[in-house]
Amino acid sequence: MFEYMGDRISNAIKNIKGMGRITEENIGDAIREIKMALLEADVNYEVVKEFTTNVKNKALGMDVSKSLKPDEVFIKLVKDELVSLLGSDYVPLVTDKKFTCIMLVGLQGSGKTTTCGKIANLVRKKNSKNPLLVACDVYRPAAIDQLCEVGKSLGIPVFTKGKEDPRVIVKEALEYAKTNNNDYVIIDTAGRLHVDEELMNELIDINEIAKPDEIILVIDAMMGQDAINVIRGFNDKLPLTGAILTKMDGDTKGGVALSVRHLTNIPIKFVGDSEKLDGLSPFYPERMAERILDMGDILSIAEKAESVIDEDEAKDLTRKMKKGSYDLEDFLTNMKQIRKLGPLENILKMLPGARNMGLNNINIDPKDMAHVEAIVLSMTPYERRHPEVLKASRKIRIAKGSGRSVEEVNRLLKQFEMMKDMMKKMSSGNFKMPF
Repeated sequence: MFEYMGDRISNAIKNIKGMGRITEENIGDAIREIKMALLEADVNYEVVKEFTTNVKNKALGMDVSKSLKPDEVFIKLVKDELVSLLGSDYVPLVTDKKFTCIMLVGLQGSGKTTTCGKIANLVRKKNSKNPLLVACDVYRPAAIDQLCEVGKSLGIPVFTKGKEDPRVIVKEALEYAKTNNNDYVIIDTAGRLHVDEELMNELIDINEIAKPDEIILVIDAMMGQDAINVIRGFNDKLPLTGAILTKMDGDTKGGVALSVRHLTNIPIKFVGDSEKLDGLSPFYPERMAERILDMGDILSIAEKAESVIDEDEAKDLTRKMKKGSYDLEDFLTNMKQIRKLGPLENILKMLPGARNMGLNNINIDPKDMAHVEAIVLSMTPYERRHPEVLKASRKIRIAKGSGRSVEEVNRLLKQFEMMKDMMKKMSSGNFKMPF
């Protein structure tokens, strides 16, 4: 997500490092490079023009303190403008009412059905809601079956009425929800073009019947700037309350995320960052800006960790990190905890300086994690607590016991030392930003 654009912007900023002061001459190249990076990422031209003009004018108008370096001031300006562009404040999903109804709309193939399941999974886990999925896509073959499959995998009920009129389905679904104590109704509508008058009128009717608290447009992030016309088209007919960008983990330039709020005033509520049903991340503008600039997103990692990692284990690990007694048993515990957070490569990309350290291009096979576990478990408890005793003969025995090679054992020990070093830096507060 944003890797190419972020690399270009980061490199542009690095070019002014070491400059004594900010002048029009020494930031000119950086501004031009940022402009090209944004345009190539498919950010709207007018948005790019306004963004770069604001950065330039504010940079030249600032009186830089002697205690601050020009590149530090410049990167803060770029970050602040990115945050403004992305929407400044996070706009959460409505979840604080006794009964909530939301409706998902969008083009066919944008990922609405899977996103319905992701939202249902999220509000059940985070907000203790009892969701109901409503199948209103009566046109696409197997659409109802797909939603039923999603519901079954999550253990969440799905209301269906076959190929009945969607207006009737919605009316009966709301009655069913209130009778069966479902307090969060999520309506999955059929994909349609915003210029299809008949199908848009159907959505208008559903809106009048359901009176949803949210109408969210689901957009394929790979659409690029065409997404802006789609948002405007739907918003002309319906009072959209937000957008969700799907397939942000794919081969997308991500520029649409920087254009949506600025051009349409519709907030981005979530991004879909994996195909799994827990692959939905809240869209925090400031955190997203920091990720673009390779500053990391430690808060999002912490929130993910909080929901899946045992608190006592985490406290014990923190104590060991501070004491410098981190060993291979802790390393194994770490690996198991990290596996709960989702794909490791996605977590690594959220660390400060990830692109600078080459962590953004790492692809980790889940089998590799199992191999790590097998190697560590083939060691004696003493060896796990005292890895310094692992000489050649012991490594050969561990390799045979785990069914792996001595090279893999050595690689794991090297990874352990790197992890130990990183833990030490983080616990001492010496984990530096990439600039």
